[in-house]
Amino acid sequence: MTEIWTVPGALDGERVDRALALLTGLSRSAVDALVEGGRVTVGRTVVASRSRRVHAGERVRVAGALPPAGPPAPTADAGVDVPVVWSDEEVIVVDKPAGLVVHPGAAHVAGTLVNGLLARFPDLAGLAGREEQADRPGIVHRLDKGTSGLLVVARTARARDSLVAQLSRRSVGREYVALVHGSVQSDAGLIDAPVGRSDTEPTRMRVQAGGRQARTRYRVEERFELPPPATLLRCQLETGRTHQVRVHLASIGHPVVGDDRYGPRQMGRWQPLPAGRPFLHAAVLSFDHPRTGERLSFSSRIPLDLRNVLEWYRARPE
Repeated sequence: MTEIWTVPGALDGERVDRALALLTGLSRSAVDALVEGGRVTVGRTVVASRSRRVHAGERVRVAGALPPAGPPAPTADAGVDVPVVWSDEEVIVVDKPAGLVVHPGAAHVAGTLVNGLLARFPDLAGLAGREEQADRPGIVHRLDKGTSGLLVVARTARARDSLVAQLSRRSVGREYVALVHGSVQSDAGLIDAPVGRSDTEPTRMRVQAGGRQARTRYRVEERFELPPPATLLRCQLETGRTHQVRVHLASIGHPVVGDDRYGPRQMGRWQPLPAGRPFLHAAVLSFDHPRTGERLSFSSRIPLDLRNVLEWYRARPE
């Protein structure tokens, strides 16, 4: 069995790996495997390099059955509001509002940050580097749906590789503002506790032996002693595990206000925020520019819904 495509004018001059990925819906890594296996020909010539350019009207053939396409590529949606605070040809910095999912998944197939970004930056469509990332082009780190604040998105393969490497060596600066239940006694501290997935609830994380190393530093910004007592913290991530801040703070007895997943029942029913919206905001983000090496730093003001909670506390009589 041989599959055949004719290169359209819109793909004239493209690399054969990107062109074939767009024509077939396969990930770039799946296309690379076809090229390396000698299964791709252009005209009568077997393609030896995935960087080979194709031209309009050429016939591209793949010998044998195609592999499964994997997750469908997300579509552009101009209706998704994406607050972009900075962008250039390499990276995009977004101030994500609470309630917006970062990328499509089983529970959210559309209406995500990625769908909105594709409408504004169509070049992101070519960045699905591995099959399992076909639905998250350019995404190198995430924020939970209920968490607001800053995240960086790669626009090029170079930027993606650079940002992933910076995250791996922990040189990306990430600070969160969190309001937690109870009075945190120490002015500053370090939570160094491994985080892994629950055996009974795969979408729930917990501190557990054998989990991945996770470190969160915190310092107290403000204390509210009148009931219900709470503490405003500034948290610095040294690692970036799923739900890390929420899990770590809950593990020391101070779950994030509004966190209906990790906040224990005994904290009471006081809920000043919409369901699923914890008082957690990614306020500071810094990283080295992938091309220039310049250190870039961005800050985001606490959103109105969170400021209102703080004002409620500050307005209470002594």
